[in-house]
Amino acid sequence: MLPLKDNVPTRSFPIVTVALIAANVAVFVWESADLDVRVILYGYYPCDVVSSCIGIAIQRELPWYESSFSSMFMHGGWAHLAGNMLFLWIFGNNVEDALGKLRYLVFYVLGGLAATLTQTLVTLHYTGPAGESIPNVGASGAIAAVLGGYLVLLPGAKVLTWIVIVLREIPAFFFLGFWFVYQLWLGSGSLTKPDEGGGVAFFAHIGGFAFGMLAVRAFVVRQPLRPRW
Repeated sequence: MLPLKDNVPTRSFPIVTVALIAANVAVFVWESADLDVRVILYGYYPCDVVSSCIGIAIQRELPWYESSFSSMFMHGGWAHLAGNMLFLWIFGNNVEDALGKLRYLVFYVLGGLAATLTQTLVTLHYTGPAGESIPNVGASGAIAAVLGGYLVLLPGAKVLTWIVIVLREIPAFFFLGFWFVYQLWLGSGSLTKPDEGGGVAFFAHIGGFAFGMLAVRAFVVRQPLRPRW
């Protein structure tokens, strides 16, 4: 399912959401000049927290408390970047509208850190040094927090969604609920068969989404506008 737009207007231009998209694109343009090397150098490694790094993780340039931020703006490829930015654009503008610009930025960053923490705890518990030494990159965790916040604030919104060859308007509660359950399913599968996970940090998605749902009310300064229809 590919979301295309929702039916909720905003009061003002979502400058922070646009700035985050621009920052992610700019970092990827820089990163893509030597993608594999820069992911290795500036990605986040769970092993760094417990000093168990082996293999490529030994080449890392930043300590974990810096790479937890730098990795939030890095991506593994154009498809990874495009998918994340699409979700951020569709759902981020309304969350920004409800939270206000500064609170939304803080919420976004904290969501990314909560996602990193969740993935780190799971990785350290269920894998050894080899799994702990895989670089984690992507804005997915922070964006998952935005999705969780949107679900709490606008469960009745409609999301125009491309499903295979048809377009359908789907309630946000169903679309985002399905997305979260799907992440849980993929995440549980990656614990028993890590190779089938493709290196995706599913528990970062889960942790970010849970943070967004639980924390968004503490950041809200005004209710979002009602859906157009």
